[in-house]
Formats: sequence, structure tokens, C-alpha cells
Amino acid sequence: MSQLRDEIFDRMDELSPAEKKVARSLLANYPAAGLASAAALAKAAGTSTPTVLRLVSRLGIGGYPEFQAQLRQEVTEQLSSPVSRAAHRLQADDGATLFQRSVAQRVELVRQLATTVPPSEFDAAVALLAAPCRQVTLSGGYFSRHVAHILAMQLDQLIPGVLFAAEPLGPDVGSYLSLGKDCAAIVFDLRRYELPAARVAALARQRGASVIVITDDGLSPAADDADVVLPVAVEGTPFDSFAALLVLVECLVEAVFQRLGNAGLDRMNQWEESVHILRAFRAGPDLGDDPSDAAGATDDPVREDQA
Repeated sequence: MSQLRDEIFDRMDELSPAEKKVARSLLANYPAAGLASAAALAKAAGTSTPTVLRLVSRLGIGGYPEFQAQLRQEVTEQLSSPVSRAAHRLQADDGATLFQRSVAQRVELVRQLATTVPPSEFDAAVALLAAPCRQVTLSGGYFSRHVAHILAMQLDQLIPGVLFAAEPLGPDVGSYLSLGKDCAAIVFDLRRYELPAARVAALARQRGASVIVITDDGLSPAADDADVVLPVAVEGTPFDSFAALLVLVECLVEAVFQRLGNAGLDRMNQWEESVHILRAFRAGPDLGDDPSDAAGATDDPVREDQA
């Protein structure tokens, strides 16, 4: 990352809520957002021009013209860098197969998580989910709802009160109406952004709940009502890639589990003792017709002697 982008990224936890909105807009469209006028940046971020200027001052920069001058200098250095030009040529003609290029692209998306998700935002999300919550409601878009459902199922084994809203503005709207100050809403909304995401994020905030928005690096409109925003890179062909999104979800679940400690482990034990999933087995050569000794599938959260 560039020097200014690094500075904004690393200091997210020091910013006021309004300054965070400006910082998110800058990071989502860097450096172009900062090359517009302070008023235009403020409008894009849904804040005021004085908020933009306060952020610039917090970065130790004398004024907005100086801030823009630094951005233009960064652009000039990047465009003229021999390393940048060489890297572009290497990517354009690397001799790799289509499969190899596809894998490499998705590995790069995962690598970018370290540059799109500020650690302070990730830690804030984990703290919200690991805190005693009366209810956590999750929803997603046309495709992302499937990833949201995975997160809901896994969180349900760690914390109580987890609800998945398959139709957030339909039959499941009640799960948002029951939110309160001791609750949280997790909204998945990736391009192309969907209206229900912005509406349920606003509704959750109105009810006093904490709002976590998981989106792409262009930032969903739902981010305007978020306490925490977790942006991921999703570029893919012919559809956006969920490679980084799935890794982010797994990182969230692991971090919540680590934060909960024995409480999370106890919840998992209770879940395993109560839930029975019928599984099929493939007997090994020494097991004969008795499948009871076979090893279970790695994705099964329930002990096989209970199935």
C-alpha cells in the first residue's frame, strides 16, 4: 500500500464515526476519491466538508491541497515505477494455463484481505459477536445469502440467539423488529448492491442494534448505517469470486471461538449432544458390514456414534 493509504488503514480505530465514513470512502476508491474536491469526498462519504478536513488534519497534513499533492505524487511514482511495469508484463504473458491463472487470481484475492480489512474493524466485529448478545440476525443478497447462511450455522454452534433471515423484508422481517441495544445484525451486500441490505441495516440501527456490513471494496450503501465495515475484493469471471469472502467468514468464526474460550467449547458440546445427523459410511477393508467403526466425514460437526 502507499504511505497515505497505510496511514489511514492503520489508524481506523482512532477515528470518529464520521471520520471513519470518510476513511472508508477513501480506501474504497483510492486515490481517486481523494483527488476530487473535499466537498465531493464529503458527499460520497455522507458526511460534511469539515469532517474531511479534520481527517486530513489528523493525518498530520496541513490542508486539503497538500493532501491532494501527496496523492498526485504517489500516482506519479506508481505509474513510473519499473517494478510496476515489469509486474504488469509478467502477468500479461506468464505462460500459465487458464486453471493456473484462475487459482492465482483467487489466491491474490485472499491475500488482499490484509489490505482491505482494517485489523481494528475485524477486532470490533469479533468483540461484538463474542459479547453477550440477545440476538444476532444475518442476511445476504442473491448469491451472498449462501455464505451468510454458512456463517449463521457456524456461529449458532458458538453463541446463542443466532437467526438467519432468508427473506429479510418478507416473512423474516420480524427478526429485525425484535432487535435491541444488546443485539447485532450482520448484513452481506456485494455488488450489485441490493435494496433490502440498506433497508435492514437502517432498520437494525433504528432498533439500537450494532450493525456489521460485509461488502466488497466498492462499499455497499448499507455501510452508511454500519458500526463495522469489512470490505473484501471479489473480482472474478464470469461471476464475482467469493474466495476471499469465505476466508473472511472462517477467520471471523475462528476469532470468535478463540475469544469465547471455554464458553464457546461448552456451547459446541451441547450442540453435538443434542443434534443428530444421519450420515452414510464407506466401510474399509477390515470393517466388514459394520459401519459403526468407520471414520466420519471431516465436515460433520456431530460425533458419528450419535448419527
